[in-house]
Amino acid sequence: MTSSRDNIMAPILIAGPTASGKSALAMALAEKFSGEIVNADSMQVYHGLPLLSAIPSPEMQAAIAHHLYAHVKPNESYSVGRWLADLEMTLQDLQARGRRPIIIGGTGLYFRAAEAGLVDLPDIPSEIRAELDQDLAGSGLSGLYARLQELDPELAARLHPHDRQRIMRGLEVVRATGKPLSAWQKSATAPALIGEAIRLCLMPDRAWLYARCDERFDMMVSMGALEEVAAFETAYPNGMGPRRTLGYEALSAVLAGHMALEQAIDQAKMQTRRYAKRQMTWIRNQMITWNRLSEKDYYNNMPKILSEISKKGLT
Repeated sequence: MTSSRDNIMAPILIAGPTASGKSALAMALAEKFSGEIVNADSMQVYHGLPLLSAIPSPEMQAAIAHHLYAHVKPNESYSVGRWLADLEMTLQDLQARGRRPIIIGGTGLYFRAAEAGLVDLPDIPSEIRAELDQDLAGSGLSGLYARLQELDPELAARLHPHDRQRIMRGLEVVRATGKPLSAWQKSATAPALIGEAIRLCLMPDRAWLYARCDERFDMMVSMGALEEVAAFETAYPNGMGPRRTLGYEALSAVLAGHMALEQAIDQAKMQTRRYAKRQMTWIRNQMITWNRLSEKDYYNNMPKILSEISKKGLT
């Protein structure tokens, strides 16, 4: 697979937890910067549950072109590697037409693969991880970062000194294999596709986000989410991928007579809030160098966001 990293117009990446408002921000940015929206959410790639998986509405897709949404059959397996291949073709198409990619999603692994590629690394022995935990307690993160600068200076130069997880990852790989992670990455089974980019991650107030999660699920139910699940189970009895969509299991239990609708709604809301919390933890730990926006920024002060991005050269 030929890398598109150096050829595409600098994309705008938008990461954030479920229900945080990524789609609305992406629409505004696509309109401002001649963009088209590309999906980086592992559930929204599947066909069959557009309402429950919060796929952008037909009206939104008619206003701005969207890519890699609902393009996979429910009974197909879909991997990060396949998404990267689909992404590369999409980026090449957008580049050829002079359109800016607005890549949006809540699946952190997709973003990581797009930025760093896929690397087929051997398993790391648990004792090495335990030793590094001891080193962290003794030397602190600054000490481990200094060690990474000695053992893998190329990787260290790309990392923030406070990026604990990736510093630890770099050290455990070189200790376990004798080969720097940066060298492993050069032999990636799939190359990195994203280099220069505007990176935005939404980090709203937790109480605000949880209320949004609850309100959105109530809206989904009122718009026919239960009926959507019933139709899906009839049409795709072997469609396993989309069944991991938040709320599916609870609504399926209602249809089977195992749970009352109100109980299912409460359970689905709780699962959604927990998932949103895990996503925010990922963003906090993995996307240290990204530009973080609170809901006050992108809901109440969109001109500020557009102005800041314009200053970075996207006019």
